[in-house]
Parts: sequence; structure tokens; C-alpha cells
Amino acid sequence: MGICDLDPRETAMAWYPGATKRELEPESDAQPAIRPTQLILHSIAAPWSGERMYEYWRDSTNLESHFGCAYDGGLWQFIGTETRADANASANRRSDGTGAVSVESASNLEHTDPWTEAQVDSLIRLGVWMHERHDLPLRVCRAWDDPGYGYHRLFAKWSIDGTACPGDARVRQFHDRIFPGIVAGTGGTPPVDIPAPRPAVDLAELVAAARSDPSRQGTPVTYVGTRMVENALVAEGLLAGHLADGHYGTATLKAYAEWQRRLGYNGSDADGIPGRRSLTRLGAKHGFTVA
Repeated sequence: MGICDLDPRETAMAWYPGATKRELEPESDAQPAIRPTQLILHSIAAPWSGERMYEYWRDSTNLESHFGCAYDGGLWQFIGTETRADANASANRRSDGTGAVSVESASNLEHTDPWTEAQVDSLIRLGVWMHERHDLPLRVCRAWDDPGYGYHRLFAKWSIDGTACPGDARVRQFHDRIFPGIVAGTGGTPPVDIPAPRPAVDLAELVAAARSDPSRQGTPVTYVGTRMVENALVAEGLLAGHLADGHYGTATLKAYAEWQRRLGYNGSDADGIPGRRSLTRLGAKHGFTVA
């Protein structure tokens, strides 16, 4: 359905006609306006329905998203797309008035499962509407403030404390199915000269995290790069999913040491402190680069 087929009352209010409207107050009326230039996909790390997401944002947190997508593909909209929602950190609303539209989606507790076929279809349809309604360019965001489409862990500025959401399976689906499906749904052609970016892990920050001592320094600080590495170690079967918390602690050290041994390192070269070669090998398998 093209933009010309939409109810003019819905387009004026920036409510997607393919979603169940469940307006979240007072946020819907109280938060500032944005000019949406990005669509960012999230996983909520819970197998929730749209109604349960609404209840969570109403009762338990102020970090809401515009949309929620259940396992059955049902989409719920909580805030109009021309009003700020708070799930995207620095992308929520920039100094020029632009901002990002966010969509949470049901997932397992470690956000490691793929999107269901119904979710894939719904996210593609929403992405097409975002292009038609808000003129989002048909490209993957090249920087944190670049207009286009992305997923939450793509840029560190899209998260306050770091995130591994969505997991590797969904990142692959984004590049292989969802974004190409959005482009196809609009009748457009993706730009061939702009490669899809991959998130980068800062090696120096990761080494500092690995060598930190919370017993002396206080509460450990989570780091988005640690989350990406831990997520890769979970996928390799070296780290339990519940230990992937963004803190490079004892469990992560042991898991990374085992990764180093897999690559043939031993002794002090397999101490769990990342080196450029071992980290590059891990990133090549799990979708990140090394800065």
C-alpha cells in the first residue's frame, strides 16, 4: 500500500496504519517533536506481546520505543513517529531537530534468536512506510547521525551503556533480508557504492576493560565493545549467555583465553587479554571490526 492509499488523518498524526495504536501517555503529548531521519531496530530480550511492551513502558521505565513487534509479527505503536521516544540515546533528538524512530521486537532473554518470518515481514512493511511517509533514504546508516536504516548496536552513540542488541542472527537478517526487502518494497535500488558498515571494537578500550579491577575501582563500567565480544564468545560456545553483561570479568577472561587457544596461542599469549590478531579473527566471524 503506497502513501497515497493511507488515511490522511493517520499520516498527519504520523501513526502507521499497519500497527495497533496504543498511545503512551504522557510521553505522546509531552515529549518534543522530531523530524525522523532514521529507523533503528532493537530486540527487547523478552518474549513479549505488544501489549506487554506497552505495560512495561507505561509502568517500569521511561526508555520507550515508538513500536513493538511481537513474535507473531503484530506491530503496536505507542508514540507517533514525529515525536521523540527515548530508546536511542544520542539519536533520539539532535540539535537540528532530527531523530530516530525505534522499534523493539520480541526475542529470547539473551536476544540471540532470529526474527520470525512474521516479524521479518512486518519490519519490512514498516521500513517501506518509513521511506514513503518520512522520505528515509534507502541506505544503511553510515554514521550515528546519518539518515537511513540501522540496528541498535551499530553505533555506540545509539546506546547509553552499551548493547549487544540485536544479536548476530538478527544482524545477518537485517543485511540479508530486511534492508533488501525494504528497498524492493519501495521499487528502489540500493546504492552499490556504500558498503554496509560494521560496528567497531576499540582494542585499547577493550584491553583496559580486561585489565580493570572492580574491587579497587568500584562498580565496573560496561562497554559496548565488551558486549560485542562477549556475544561472539557466546556464539562460539565459550561463554554462558547470562554472563554476557558488558563487564570484562573473570568469566570473559577465561572464555577469551580459550578462544586464543583455539587459534593456537598458549602460555602468556593465551591469557584472555585481547590482541589485534585474535580479536580481528573473532570479529571477522561475528560482524565487527577492530579500531
